[in-house]
Amino acid sequence: MTDEPLAALLGRIRACTVCAQHLPLGPRPIVQAGAAAKILIIGQAPGTAVHASGVPWDDPSGDRLREWTGLDRKTFYDPEKVAQMPMGFCYPGKVPAKDSGSGGDAPPRRECAPLWHAPLRAELGAVRLTLLVGQYAQAAYAPGPKVTLTERVRAAGTGPASLFALPHPSWRSTIWMRRNPWFEADVLPMLRAQVREALSG
Repeated sequence: MTDEPLAALLGRIRACTVCAQHLPLGPRPIVQAGAAAKILIIGQAPGTAVHASGVPWDDPSGDRLREWTGLDRKTFYDPEKVAQMPMGFCYPGKVPAKDSGSGGDAPPRRECAPLWHAPLRAELGAVRLTLLVGQYAQAAYAPGPKVTLTERVRAAGTGPASLFALPHPSWRSTIWMRRNPWFEADVLPMLRAQVREALSG
């Protein structure tokens, strides 16, 4: 496994226009990866701030995720340490308020993961810990009996050692954390320990 195949693959991902007709701001695939990356973060899809900057998790949700993991920005954005692979690589637009009640972001486009995840993961052979951030990543990579996101997160660390389930770190997570104080007390220390262990290996 060399840098050349990975670099070529990243180039193809960043040039992808498969679902361009469905993207209100046009395609701008967001991805970060290096062959030596020890941690893989699988999130949902970029928001408008990330679409504008082209930098993964470059928004308040990213600040919260870095706080949860204990990673500083330098480490978080080092592709040879941390890879970033969302379920949908481009900003998917908004769900109409009349349909969602809130007008939040639409789900990740379904074309991305089947097209790009397997080839990209094949180039990330050094990954020791995968963070499944939000329900879409968990449904794809931790399937099984139907459970809630809260149940999955509470069970973090009890399943495969290489997978760690987290809620999406949007502003709504602060409300969720107040309702589930065990997350900050029990899950976050375990998460930070596993992140340190993965990076030290």
